Amino acid sequence: MATLDQKSPNVLLQSLCCRITGKSEVDVAHQFQYAVRVIGSNYAPSIERDEFLVSEKIKKELLKQRREADAALFSELHRKLQTQGVLKHRWSVLYLLLSLSDDPRKPSTRVGNYGALFAQALPRDAHSTPFYCTRPQSLALSYGERGLSASVGTSGISSLGVYTLNGPTPTPQSLLAGQPPQAAATQALGSRLAWALPVNASPSSALAPPTSRPPLGPPALSSRAGRPRDPTGEVNEAALVRDILYVFQGIDGKFIKMNAHDNCYKIDSKVVLCKSLRDTSGRLAELGWLHNKVRKYTDARSLDRAFGLVGQGFCASLHQELKEYYRLLSVLHSQLQVEDEHGVTICTESGLTLRRLLVWMYDPKVRLKTLAALVDFCQGRKGGELATAVHAYGKTGDPQMRALVQHILSLVSHPILNFLYRWIYDGELEDTYHEFFVASDPNVKTDRLWHDKYSLRKSMIPSFITMDQARKVLLIGKSINFLHQVCHDRTPPSKITPASKSTDTPKDASELLLDLEGAFQEKIDAAYFDTSKYLLDVLNHNYLLLEHLQAMRRYLLLGQGDFIRHLMDLLKPELVRPATTLYQHNLTGILETAVRATNAQFDNAEILKRLDVRLLEVSPGDTGWDVFSLDYHVDGPIATVFTRECMCHYLRVFNFLWRAKRMEYTLTDIWKGQMCNAKLLKTMPELSGVLHQCHILASEMVHFIHQMQYYITFEVLECSWDELWNKVQQAQDLDHIIAAHEVFLDTIISRCLLDNNSRSLLNQLRAIFEQIIEFQSAQDSLYRSALEELALRLQHEEKKRRREQEGEWGVTAQQEAEEQKRIQEFQETIPKMRSQLRILTHFYQSIVQQFLVLLMTSTDESLRFLSFRLDFNEHYRAREPRLRASLGTTRGRRPSNI
Repeated sequence: MATLDQKSPNVLLQSLCCRITGKSEVDVAHQFQYAVRVIGSNYAPSIERDEFLVSEKIKKELLKQRREADAALFSELHRKLQTQGVLKHRWSVLYLLLSLSDDPRKPSTRVGNYGALFAQALPRDAHSTPFYCTRPQSLALSYGERGLSASVGTSGISSLGVYTLNGPTPTPQSLLAGQPPQAAATQALGSRLAWALPVNASPSSALAPPTSRPPLGPPALSSRAGRPRDPTGEVNEAALVRDILYVFQGIDGKFIKMNAHDNCYKIDSKVVLCKSLRDTSGRLAELGWLHNKVRKYTDARSLDRAFGLVGQGFCASLHQELKEYYRLLSVLHSQLQVEDEHGVTICTESGLTLRRLLVWMYDPKVRLKTLAALVDFCQGRKGGELATAVHAYGKTGDPQMRALVQHILSLVSHPILNFLYRWIYDGELEDTYHEFFVASDPNVKTDRLWHDKYSLRKSMIPSFITMDQARKVLLIGKSINFLHQVCHDRTPPSKITPASKSTDTPKDASELLLDLEGAFQEKIDAAYFDTSKYLLDVLNHNYLLLEHLQAMRRYLLLGQGDFIRHLMDLLKPELVRPATTLYQHNLTGILETAVRATNAQFDNAEILKRLDVRLLEVSPGDTGWDVFSLDYHVDGPIATVFTRECMCHYLRVFNFLWRAKRMEYTLTDIWKGQMCNAKLLKTMPELSGVLHQCHILASEMVHFIHQMQYYITFEVLECSWDELWNKVQQAQDLDHIIAAHEVFLDTIISRCLLDNNSRSLLNQLRAIFEQIIEFQSAQDSLYRSALEELALRLQHEEKKRRREQEGEWGVTAQQEAEEQKRIQEFQETIPKMRSQLRILTHFYQSIVQQFLVLLMTSTDESLRFLSFRLDFNEHYRAREPRLRASLGTTRGRRPSNI
């Protein structure tokens, strides 16, 4: 195939006709002959080859066809074409397109079938928005005549109040006078095609484009003087208006260009221009700078996927505003100049002026300023943070600016509301670019779904959504996922809460944003209450959450008294042994025996099978009492409430309560021993002082333990449990139950002296418990020695009585001496017993006194009241000076609840 340079002009022209018409060379012969005749004609008026002028003609033609969107698109494409060096002769290409787009419906241009062949050179958009311009008699400058003849969009820049603009002026008929219609049409068409050729050009040079860009200015056939400069060298206002219209689109004009150093449009200082026109042009050129700022942001962000759906919505709203702005500029361009049917530019008396532009562009300038400020404020923001920035700009007293920001906010918030509704109605979270304020961690396992998988991104919460609403939104979706993944509930979300109308369009989002405290709040509340209520019902009925909570109270917090007492009786022989000799299966069997023998047997089987025995870590010297513990196995959904941390707290509290219960059990054994041995030892008067000392010390210990048990059981456990149960009954969601349960555990941990702040008190209390154990050992040793001596004495008396009955002497002198010697040895041990008890009493009382001092200095009011009960008769106060000072200070203090 021959190259383009090797073909003759005739072959090229014939190929062009075939390409345009889509016919063969034989069928296109008539059109080819006409094209040769037209190109070979000598009619070539003096036409200035101005690329910008041709582009304005194309846009005017599109406006005449009511294709404003195509005009704006053409302007944008032309601007991009200028910034690239793909074409060197853009003027020739643009004029060819203009010629090919000649409307065949015009009678002045219909010559044979030529117009029909080239009428569709530029495609028409059947769906383009119509725009109508009227032709008023004069251009009104009063504020009463503000507004275009037809609306171009309620949200666009041109809708803020643009003054009435002149439509195209009809072509003067004087230029066609004396010519037949056919000749006039032929001459007009020829003039359009000949514009692309030099004067007297031959057919072979028909396709040669101009080699340089002609200077900007009106064509030679202008009916009025429209030269860019006066004879004095000063630039006239018409040329400035044309430059300003280019600057409005971010295009450098001939006289007004972007100054990179000052970042603004400036008129060259060498240009001769009066000060008023220079100042007015500078004020108008600010629109170009504002346009560039907004356009630069949209160009940079539109193709950035990481900007997210919210960011794309923001860019779309800016594109809408710029589109309306371009529509306004298209209308202004149509008023710049009017051509006759021969393509000759004529000036009108009511054309554009700088002062008129200044008035007409006032509202668009304010609107662009708002957009530019919004773009600056939104730099580096995305998602909900971007919506917050836009919403902040809507807090203004200007109703027009508020409407503008509200329109932008509806587009920006539309993706957020879509995220929100999919989350609260379906539990789905597809936030690829992390724009939504609910975050998900895919690495979290199912057992920690409620606590760790979902969280709030506080920076992404829009300012029009309150923190309470955001918390409810998080709980709704989290509850749906918890039901499906943890509870394995297959109920569709639509049956849990009926989905209301979603924000299908930005208009719906805009309407919803106008009623945040009404319809939006109602949607959130309805979904929150329905979902939370359903989740709590599933946990209570299917997984027995409340019954498990009560089981914790009965078993791990020793609330089931008969079971705990019987279990302790059964375990005593095992627990007194060294810890290393214990076996868990033996203790488990004892536990099952205690369950079957008490009211615990009537509990739910699901609860009893979770109750178990646990042995703690063994330390040297530990007995079974030190390592024994009850355990409660939790899994599934209830493990969300009874977490590992919670079960560790329960274990600590159980060990403390079990030790305190052991002290009560030990003192009961001590009292039993005293009561049972009191009558037996009456025959041994030498023990009366020692026994009396034991009774006194045991009474002190019993009083102390009873007061501590009362404090722990009633003031700590029962009061805290009552608060917990009330909160659980009133809970609206699972988070409320979890929070109330954690508060309950924290309260009993702190008030049972198990927290870090009460470490010194706990150490003193454990020392008191050790003294009780030591006192039990001392008393058991005392009673064991006394009972052995009593048995020997009774045996001696019985032997003596039996010998007397046989008629013999009761005892011999030797036996009597041996008996007295043994009694003497026993009596010598009594002072040691008394001394041991005295030392034990001293240590016990000193520890109790220190404990009371710590209680009196505690910040907890209940602990200070406990100290009053422990020393109700001021027994310890008389022995400890520090305690007297503390008591005096505390009793002089006014209670905080009075």
